[in-house]
Amino acid sequence: MYQIDFQKPIHVHFIGIGGISMSGLAELLLSRHFKVSGSDSKAGDLTRHLSALGATVYIGQSAGNLTDDIDLVVYTAAISKDNPEWNAALEKGIPMLTRAQLLGQLMKNYQTPINIAGTHGKTTTTSMVSEILIHAGCDPTLSLGGILKSVGGNLRIGHSEYFVAEACEYTNSYHSFFPRISLILNIEEDHLDFFRDITEIRASFRKFMELLPADGALIINGMIDNVAELTADLPCPVITYGDESVYDYYPTDIRFDEMGRGCYTLHHGDESYEVKLGVVGIHNVYNSLAAIALAEYLGIGREHILAALQSFTGTDRRFEKKGEIGGVTILDDYAHHPTEIRATLTAAKNYPHQKLWCVFQPHTYTRTKAFLDEFADALSLADAVILTDIYAAREQNTVGITSRDLLAKLQAKGGETHYFSYFDDIENFLLLQAHPGDVVITMGAGDVVQIGEHLLGK
Repeated sequence: MYQIDFQKPIHVHFIGIGGISMSGLAELLLSRHFKVSGSDSKAGDLTRHLSALGATVYIGQSAGNLTDDIDLVVYTAAISKDNPEWNAALEKGIPMLTRAQLLGQLMKNYQTPINIAGTHGKTTTTSMVSEILIHAGCDPTLSLGGILKSVGGNLRIGHSEYFVAEACEYTNSYHSFFPRISLILNIEEDHLDFFRDITEIRASFRKFMELLPADGALIINGMIDNVAELTADLPCPVITYGDESVYDYYPTDIRFDEMGRGCYTLHHGDESYEVKLGVVGIHNVYNSLAAIALAEYLGIGREHILAALQSFTGTDRRFEKKGEIGGVTILDDYAHHPTEIRATLTAAKNYPHQKLWCVFQPHTYTRTKAFLDEFADALSLADAVILTDIYAAREQNTVGITSRDLLAKLQAKGGETHYFSYFDDIENFLLLQAHPGDVVITMGAGDVVQIGEHLLGK
């Protein structure tokens, strides 16, 4: 594998530079005086930001974008092997690294790399940890999977020992990392276009845990099935959190205020104290437990932890309030797995509303087919569901599934369900049917967010 000498800047080209993670890595290299170029299928805020910083960004991908002075090409798992730039790099003999391999090599430059993994909740928990570290004056470097308002983007370049990054299990990319501390939020079936089943997923997470050194630590959700089997014989300390006193950290007296924000009593050993959150939902109670366990392991003072968690109001596309139109509140959420949908809609039950509308865009054909019944069960928590077509992402429809299959499942449950192929039709329908006091949540990992933004005139 090609090894970067970060003391000797080179020219790095990113295939897919506009992605949330790739753009952050590109900016980090720019800060280290590397020459950066890259391409993406369309322009956006992130590509424009990189251009303003001095990167050369091509809109559209072609072999001609690979100039002769490029020393290294970085690509994502989403790049197909018929990509013209991928093939041009092969023909030219340019060294190539995956996004994960580059991120792993960057981690080696820091004394305390912190990785946050799990099927759900990575971006929110990484953001909670980030807010705590910033509030405590730790000056961390951050690589986020979403936009954190307090840092004005998905990257923060610090000057301390701390490097905080999300660690995604898809294609086993986190096996390329070098964590000193890892936090694992949950382990469930997902990405079944890559993993065979939950057994293979658990084996992947175990291999990730084995990357930890003896002087590191693992913080893990103790409610994961057979967690002791996963953590057996690790060389480092294992810290657990969960819903009862058998775990190192646990909450009692969980309650929610008039806006659905969580509050609870945290217990750790003989100590207990009140925690107030600026985000909604029971799932964020447990995300905050994980963040607190990590912060206390790092020796951060309680006053910084509590202040940071209370002021943290979430990242973009995580129960994000987009605005109001005609007395109707528009929210947006990235949820695209049944567990995430259930968590978000359960949280919405505690949020002020008359009628709860969920506009859901399924994400990938394989996920929709694998969890069809689970999607129907979770979505039925809304008062009314509006479905649009499946967002294909990296896939072709080789499994013969459409949103109409999910529509039939929801209709069989007897709830109010609608289907529209075009976003314009959904927007017009909501303008007629949603009334003052209602809440509309656009939901999914694709471009469904555009519906709410169009309604609000953004």
